[in-house]
Amino acid sequence: MGELRENKKRETRQRISDVATKLFFERGFEEVTIDEIAVAAKVSKMTVFNYFARKEELMLDREDDLKMLPFRQALIERPDGTPPVDALRACLAALNGQKHPLCYINGQVLDWWRVVDASPSLQARLRELADEAAEGLAVALAGPNPDGLTRLKAGMIVLMVRTAREEAVRLLARGGSAKKANAAFLALMAQGFSAVEALAPQV
Repeated sequence: MGELRENKKRETRQRISDVATKLFFERGFEEVTIDEIAVAAKVSKMTVFNYFARKEELMLDREDDLKMLPFRQALIERPDGTPPVDALRACLAALNGQKHPLCYINGQVLDWWRVVDASPSLQARLRELADEAAEGLAVALAGPNPDGLTRLKAGMIVLMVRTAREEAVRLLARGGSAKKANAAFLALMAQGFSAVEALAPQV
């Protein structure tokens, strides 16, 4: 019975998310209300908030990815003696091969970023998530009390992911293929990792 209940909850959450995303794509994030999402998903407004604490979560529902949790886990779980950047390179290659949204760009991602770019509230939330990502990476690199240099490295990693992703999205928007967009993404990421290494060779 408990498993059935949990499956029902997951289905409801996914339905609300799918309905909201469809409306955001059609009309823009700012133009859609929670009431409209609830009606379209055939649930109450309270049910929407039971699953999503704030409207932004309906669009940014992969917060763990935006906080770069896969990169953080790769740092924490790397074998003894493995340089952090090597662990991050391996993680990037694996995620890109899996077409993971954090590290892979395609047409669907382009539509998603168009909605996000047009919304001041989503942009503000992304900045908050970027700050959380940088703090989490710094802790993963050096423990609970990272120094200034470690925080700089973590900030560089967050910035390079954002910059590489933005460049890939621009290429797609100009009519480039997903293959070319991903090649540009990976090339900028490689340059970024080299920059982090140059800043501190031991990293």
